[in-house]
Amino acid sequence: MGLFAKLFGSKEASLPDADLSVLRCDIHSHFIPGIDDGSQTLEQSIELLTAMRELGYRKVVTTPHSMADGYKNTPEIILGGLEKVRAEVKRVGLDIEVDAAAEYYLDHELEQRIQRKEVLTFGDKLLLFELPFLSEPQVLLPVIFQMQTQGYKPVLAHPERYSFWYNDFAKYERLKERGVLFQLNMIALAGAYGPQAKQVAEKLIDAGAYELVGSDCHSMGHVEAMKHTLGRPYLHKLLASGKLLNAGL
Repeated sequence: MGLFAKLFGSKEASLPDADLSVLRCDIHSHFIPGIDDGSQTLEQSIELLTAMRELGYRKVVTTPHSMADGYKNTPEIILGGLEKVRAEVKRVGLDIEVDAAAEYYLDHELEQRIQRKEVLTFGDKLLLFELPFLSEPQVLLPVIFQMQTQGYKPVLAHPERYSFWYNDFAKYERLKERGVLFQLNMIALAGAYGPQAKQVAEKLIDAGAYELVGSDCHSMGHVEAMKHTLGRPYLHKLLASGKLLNAGL
């Protein structure tokens, strides 16, 4: 739990724990075993799903990484893994609904996948994608346009984590103007990705920029970090904003 150790014992003023049952659905996690850097076994998947249920979620849309290099997860691989998880959830009697999409890495293959409509979405054709952490891809705006012309609604995963935009908030505004939905990683509000990511997340909440909030849960360490985020004032502010779409998914 080293990554999250700095969350514990924080001196920041906190509120009573937020009730995550108001969200109903989590839309970013890594619970299909053995296909990315999340859960590695069915036993771990059930442990994580049990923890999510205890936090108040009634549904998760789990989103394995899908990229040209690295985790080369196709819809067939993801949906095959989903069926195994669903069968185990049923076997152990866990009261949670499990669906799947993917977290698509914006690389040279994503445009082709969109063109062929070989992508997994959730809700009303919501397509979750992430960016490289080093620099903004030159093809970002063209790929977003392609998503939209193919009928998809782009959802940018954890915009608060892209440090190349920290000093140029207009880049965030440009994406909002183009209809891109933003998804917050909840634990950013407790400093899990550093103080700058936390500050940017709070600024985006103040701007009303987030439509979705996700756990991006990979492990029980993330679950513990989520628990230490529940009292953060900005999480309460976001849950009370009336802008979040989670509960309708």
